[in-house]
Amino acid sequence: MEPIQASLKRWMRESRNFKHHYENMRQAILQDAHIKKLLQQHPQLTEQEVERHLIKFYEYQSQAKSCEGCPSIEACRNLVPGYTPSLQIEGKTVRLTYEMCPTKRKHQEQVEKRSFISSLYMPKDILEAKFKDLEPDDRYEAIRLAMNYTENVETDKAQKGLYFYGRFGVGKTHILGAMANKLANKRISSYLIYMPEFVREMKSSIQDNSLNEKIEKFKTAQVLMLDDIGAESMSPWFRDEVLGSILQYRMMERLPVFFTSNYSLEDLEKHLMVNNRGEIEQLKAGRIIERIRAVSTPVEVIGQNRRTMGK
Repeated sequence: MEPIQASLKRWMRESRNFKHHYENMRQAILQDAHIKKLLQQHPQLTEQEVERHLIKFYEYQSQAKSCEGCPSIEACRNLVPGYTPSLQIEGKTVRLTYEMCPTKRKHQEQVEKRSFISSLYMPKDILEAKFKDLEPDDRYEAIRLAMNYTENVETDKAQKGLYFYGRFGVGKTHILGAMANKLANKRISSYLIYMPEFVREMKSSIQDNSLNEKIEKFKTAQVLMLDDIGAESMSPWFRDEVLGSILQYRMMERLPVFFTSNYSLEDLEKHLMVNNRGEIEQLKAGRIIERIRAVSTPVEVIGQNRRTMGK
């Protein structure tokens, strides 16, 4: 009998502890400011009905109601991360639902926005650039034209892209990044490509048979941005079969292309006409320049070297 008596005493002790714990929890729930206000607004709920829905009140009371103090979506302590509880009382029915919190909504908007910006070997600070962070100074005209394009992107005024050229470090690439972010706000996708790495990427694509697929992707991108054209070592094959093909398609389809370069179009033509064997191919280089002129308007970007200035 001794083991049975010991078990019975333990059960009675634990039962008393449970009742004590339950009563404390019940009082904490009913004293919660949000729940007290709800019960005052719905006097039709009897004590018995409140007791029946106590678990819902507990869940509501134990979850964060706002994003104050929340470090991130990943660190959210709610049962459903990124969602806050809401109680609806209709008659004697109590419903508990969850609604997306402001932090989660902002996070989703940022993720969605990033989905409209694709890039190939572009640094993070470029992909996060914004017009409000660009100091106009000597670059005023270039920034004005870039902003004008993003504002008129869905009208006939924005058919052609822009060819930004100027000295090293004047901020040409940041203007492209700011444009991409502004376009993303309008749910217009753009593809930013760093030209020297683009050349290497296309060469390696021959080996895995993905070349045609990638060329097609760049041909049909909603907005294409080619950064630092002329800085790469461009073979006649890449110039004519890859770049020429992409620009020809976009010229025919009236799809915009934006460029940055240290070369003016005249100097770029001279750069492109010399092949890797030292031969002059003026006609083929001229075709590329003709297509660039067809899809973009040259804009000189002047100013100080912002990289040596720390920005």
